Amino acid sequence: MSGIPVPGKIRLRDKGKLLQLDYLDGFSYELSAEYLRVESPSAEVKGHAGQGGELPYGKEEVKIKGIERMGNYALQFIFDDGHDSGIYTWGYLWQLAKEKEQRWRNYLQQLRAKGHVRQADVQVVRLIDPKKIS
Repeated sequence: MSGIPVPGKIRLRDKGKLLQLDYLDGFSYELSAEYLRVESPSAEVKGHAGQGGELPYGKEEVKIKGIERMGNYALQFIFDDGHDSGIYTWGYLWQLAKEKEQRWRNYLQQLRAKGHVRQADVQVVRLIDPKKIS
């Protein structure tokens, strides 16, 4: 595991919408819960052996409601949309931090290509008073 940076401090901020990783070399990175959720290393998102997987969408408001340490090598995030199966190794978190801009651009391009949006689907029901129908 030598050479893979491990954060010295890990903090949830903004009511679970941001994860802050502070490294011992002085570098600090903020990763949004949405970014972490859509880049989950889980089979649901990435597929099995590069096959399958689904592009997450509608995750703009997702929050991290818990973090579990996986031994000395990774973290597992519990998201408020129920997703909790991704194991984020120290190396993967470092990659996500360093490649954030490019990965985010790619994600937004994929969303557009598939006709999806970042916002969750919201259904609005309008109630009409039957007495006022003419």
